[in-house]
Amino acid sequence: MRIPFAQIDAFADTAFAGNPAAVMPLSAWLDDAVLLDIAQENNLSETAFIVPSAEEGVDFDLRWFTPGAEVALCGHATLASGHFVLSSDSARDRVRFATRQAGILEVACADGGYTLELPAWAPAPKAMPEIVAALTIDSPVETLWHDKGYALVIVEDEAIVRNLKPDFVALAKFPIVAIVAAKGSATAIVSRVFTPYYAINEDPVTGSAHAVMVPYWAQTLGDRFTAFQASARGGRLTCRLEGDRVVLGGACVTVIEGTFLLP
Repeated sequence: MRIPFAQIDAFADTAFAGNPAAVMPLSAWLDDAVLLDIAQENNLSETAFIVPSAEEGVDFDLRWFTPGAEVALCGHATLASGHFVLSSDSARDRVRFATRQAGILEVACADGGYTLELPAWAPAPKAMPEIVAALTIDSPVETLWHDKGYALVIVEDEAIVRNLKPDFVALAKFPIVAIVAAKGSATAIVSRVFTPYYAINEDPVTGSAHAVMVPYWAQTLGDRFTAFQASARGGRLTCRLEGDRVVLGGACVTVIEGTFLLP
């Protein structure tokens, strides 16, 4: 079986930046175990699979797999999927995806890049001493939780975020996406995201983490601001809160196109 394959750097305007995702269009769903095998073979933080949708008002069904598991929401691989569809069809200016756990997501052309609509997952305060200890943070400003499995730890300044060295062995015990964030200098907020449970110690740029962060930071920064995820590759995003939706802006670059040969 031959499956088209594209590797796309999302939330990046040049190659070798942002977060790489594989996008693979299918005519019908394969077994979940096969999808996970493919994601493990790709060995990227996410592989996105899209299938033409029978649902009214939806273009494709969309699922995301890390090398370790299927996830409830992945922003950068959704943006990459939108780029995959929209860059190959100039008649389209937007594409809508139906997902199993995050509802309908839309990617639209905007200002030479794209906007990505995600659900606004506002976190609630919660004590998480074991997670904070695994992150090796001494005195967080605030810790918050969202039931989709997102831990948000607010720290006092950007330097703490950038210099953080988590205990990945300890953190891998928790089936979570761990976000550490602070107010930034060049951008309104700066963050890093750690997901060792899902076989990726640090995720380069995480759209879903901003679905959690934007509702939190909008309380003090307003409904529009900029963000930088301070991984080794790095990624810049524009953020805005529109009711119960988070709208992220960013660009994509396709770096590999080819065919996956499934035995």
